[in-house]
Amino acid sequence: MTLGFRVKSGWAAAVLIATSKNAPAVIDSRVIALADPDVAHSRQPYHATSKVTRLVRGIERFSRRAIAALLDEYREQHRLGRAAVVVASLTDPATIANQHMRAHASEGRLFRSVLVDGLERCGVSVRVVLEREVYELLGKTLRRAPNEMQSRVAALGEAVRRWRAEQKVAAAAAWLIS
Repeated sequence: MTLGFRVKSGWAAAVLIATSKNAPAVIDSRVIALADPDVAHSRQPYHATSKVTRLVRGIERFSRRAIAALLDEYREQHRLGRAAVVVASLTDPATIANQHMRAHASEGRLFRSVLVDGLERCGVSVRVVLEREVYELLGKTLRRAPNEMQSRVAALGEAVRRWRAEQKVAAAAAWLIS
């Protein structure tokens, strides 16, 4: 079993897959909150400039609990050891001149960091993958064209309730590390 995540601001798509020789099977697909929905500005803490430190600490605590609960639930029936975390960018926010864009980049880094940290605290090894590289890397690994891998991943979700772009890249990344 492997897990894939696509990080967004305040949440992540989580996909658990079972691997086989032919193709993986989706065991679960859901959204996990990384920010407390009851706390104002917790999805975009760097936009609330006067409360950033307090919001970040709250996000760290909330996300640790949410990730541990997810893993505890999965581990009741499955063995887990690895996860892939898909992100849009690894750009250092300090290199971005525009203050508004820097805030978004800081939030991206924050939610990636809390997810990776939460997984590692629970004994899961993590690989971070850029979204724009997922299908190319999976294709190279399986000796297939990236567009074929996109089609195969899309087909994995035919029986899944929620199968959007975030779930697809999370599944592709989980397959990549399986």
